[in-house]
Amino acid sequence: MTANPFLDPSPLPHGLPPFAEIRFEHFEPAFVEGMSQQRAEVAAIVADEEAPTFANTLEPLERSGRVLDRVAAVFFSLLSSDSTDALAELEQSIAPRLAEHADAIRLDPSLYARIATIAADGQSLTAEERYLAERYETEMRLAGAGLDEAAKVRLREINQRLSVLSARFDKNLLDDTNDLALVVDDPAELAGLDASEISGAAEAAAGRGLEGKHLITLVLPSGHPALASLRDRGLRERIMRASLARGSRDNAFDNRPVLLEIVRLRAERAELLGFASHAAAVAADNTAGTAEAVAGMLNSLAPIAARNARREADALAVRLRADGVDGPLESWDHAFYAEQERRELHSVDTAAMRPYFNAERVLRDGVFFAANALYGLTFTERPDLVGYAPGVRVFEVGDDDGPRGLYLLDLYTRDSKRGGAWMNSLVEQSELLGTRTIVMNNLNVSRPAEGEPTLLTLDEVETFFHEFGHALHGLLATVRFPHFAGTRVFRDFVEFPSQVNEMWALWPEVATSYARRFDTGEPMPSEVVDRVKAAQSHGEGFATTEYLAAALLDQAWHSLSREQADAVTDVEAFERQALADAGLDVPGVPPRYSSAYFAHIFAGGYDAGYYSYIWSEVLDADTVEWFRDNGGLSRPNGDRFRRYVLGIGGSRDPLAAYREFRGRDAEIGPLLARRGLDE
Repeated sequence: MTANPFLDPSPLPHGLPPFAEIRFEHFEPAFVEGMSQQRAEVAAIVADEEAPTFANTLEPLERSGRVLDRVAAVFFSLLSSDSTDALAELEQSIAPRLAEHADAIRLDPSLYARIATIAADGQSLTAEERYLAERYETEMRLAGAGLDEAAKVRLREINQRLSVLSARFDKNLLDDTNDLALVVDDPAELAGLDASEISGAAEAAAGRGLEGKHLITLVLPSGHPALASLRDRGLRERIMRASLARGSRDNAFDNRPVLLEIVRLRAERAELLGFASHAAAVAADNTAGTAEAVAGMLNSLAPIAARNARREADALAVRLRADGVDGPLESWDHAFYAEQERRELHSVDTAAMRPYFNAERVLRDGVFFAANALYGLTFTERPDLVGYAPGVRVFEVGDDDGPRGLYLLDLYTRDSKRGGAWMNSLVEQSELLGTRTIVMNNLNVSRPAEGEPTLLTLDEVETFFHEFGHALHGLLATVRFPHFAGTRVFRDFVEFPSQVNEMWALWPEVATSYARRFDTGEPMPSEVVDRVKAAQSHGEGFATTEYLAAALLDQAWHSLSREQADAVTDVEAFERQALADAGLDVPGVPPRYSSAYFAHIFAGGYDAGYYSYIWSEVLDADTVEWFRDNGGLSRPNGDRFRRYVLGIGGSRDPLAAYREFRGRDAEIGPLLARRGLDE
């Protein structure tokens, strides 16, 4: 191995990056060398005087950029999972260079001409080769490959600037989230939290040198898990106000001017590319097809969801008044009184379920158990392999055909990790390159005090299954070309497999396997699981409204023309008006993400695409119905889902593959019933 570990393939199992050898000073030289190598590889393709063929154009293009892929996968994973000021500063420097590099390839007129020729005459190609040629032609055309040179110059400037702004938005959000974490001096204020949650807050405070205090760190959405349990209304209010303030204070972390510039530049870019708005440009290369189709679905659901949310709020306000509070139900009250109502009306106490959700059992006897039953996957922990941060665990994954790759789990929250939960790929499977998959899951679970068990909430259990659904998509996709690897599918399809995997969290065989008390091993009574499932539609008015508010806010920002975007100067006023126009300005129900901390759309690749969750949920709910009708958790069912969905990666039209899986197009009825919208 050379002095820079990124310059050669890793010798570790399955190509695991050699984290023990990687140093900060390796990143920039590897980026520079990786870009240089790929530019030379593409130049050689373009210089070929032979008529363009798949073998002399697309295959070498797919082989190009190996060094760049290795360093980028590690660098951007660390930025989200274990960031430092040095990494964030380097991102500000490297992001525009990466944007320039990407544009040099996708805007190259000679390369585009070769690919267009191959795509136009694909009779001699295999189905996967033909689809690859078509996808490259479409992606390059929509990126601006056919524009004149003057337009391309401006396009490159916009893309480089956007890369810097997105990085800044993400860094501002991380810093402001850490800055707004709440220090609790009086433990009495924590009444309502259980011992594990209190010890986690003490551990978080100790990690910042605040011995004897408790620290409540903020999560990515507007709400916070503690709001359902904390009896101190004042502390609940402090948590919610801190959460809503992120990125919108007059300080160094203010994201409002950043997001305004992002919106204006995206609108200008859309105009350059011939689209009415950024939303229209994004929808054109997704399964939705048009921004009108997206708006039609979201706007059809909004009034029903808002009506349900208002009805729920009226019922909770009665409980608030019974507690002697003379005033309206506020956003910091909703989760607390909804949990009370759930306990009384449905005999469901989600807080009391935590002792049954030991994280280790959830992992091995829940998440892994379901994957084995459905797909025959096995997981062997490899303590000899080093992750990128202390506590990151590495598992080798296999199935009936042998090794498939590695799975990394990073469970606990820390100040260097952004909020939320996600999946990243460190290495992607490709028959062309001879690579296997390495995926990682990040969650943000509070670390308990030494010697105490890690107990999850029901929401955290479901999130675990969701993110592992993304990991399964990466692990089980078997494709020839890296362009189609794993989760490289249309943005409004990518959430479908992960949402389907959530169903197994409370599936009887799975819940029986993992839901056991951490101290006695006693299984959770089956009637508790039954009551939870029966109560799942409880509070769906609130849940659907907060989600739709965020999705329609995303569409509102990105449906602006260039002229309209230039005219917006007040972020809060725009947000208020957008929610009012959608009929989603429901008192006490803030959007799941407000603009200044909406990382999905301003730093996370879901711009004009946050609708994807409910768009994919149509397929998800329809698929859950199929599993129930066909015997549920079984290897034949898993193999069918693997064959038509997980196993194809992005190598086929996903909706065509879904029709083969289901025997028809998805129907929206199951989604409407699930969310209480079928009135």
